[in-house]
Amino acid sequence: MRELSGLSDVILLGLVADKDEAALREIVERHSPWLLLRLLRKTPDRDLAHEALHDTFVAVWKHPRSFRGDGDLGARLWGIAIRQLASRLRKRAQPIPIAGLDLSMLSPTVRSAEDELLIAVEHGPVGDALRSLSPELRQVMQATVVDGLSTKEAAHLLGIPQGTVKSRARVAKARLREQLMSREAWS
Repeated sequence: MRELSGLSDVILLGLVADKDEAALREIVERHSPWLLLRLLRKTPDRDLAHEALHDTFVAVWKHPRSFRGDGDLGARLWGIAIRQLASRLRKRAQPIPIAGLDLSMLSPTVRSAEDELLIAVEHGPVGDALRSLSPELRQVMQATVVDGLSTKEAAHLLGIPQGTVKSRARVAKARLREQLMSREAWS
């Protein structure tokens, strides 16, 4: 059996495009732990998170050439995974509330670069400003800005109307802007 662990994600995807199952297994082993942790922060339903994770890698198997290599595969996988989760939630009669786990609870061995950046932001002025927001406003900012969901996807994930997502995002951005500008004026 050949060694794939030293290969880049881009090379592995090229092998997946040639229907190399071992290359897909390597991508799954490399990315599924942190993806699952992030999905579980969005839903308390473990089965739903596992289904979304599975569907993410099925999408990679079916369309490996959709990743052009002009960015981080992890970010692309997260975009697929969160949309898979939102799609599954949309099919349910009742939305599942977001589970609010803190990023600092992650083990250092499974933190992605994105998580490291978010942790660094959390302890700076932006984090202070975000913490000053109500939980409802923070959830909208998390879903739309950090997770990159559309307002429609965020609305379904949060179990609120799309218009509410838009208005909360507008209010949250205005409050963040005010807080960050007032901090800048004091420094």
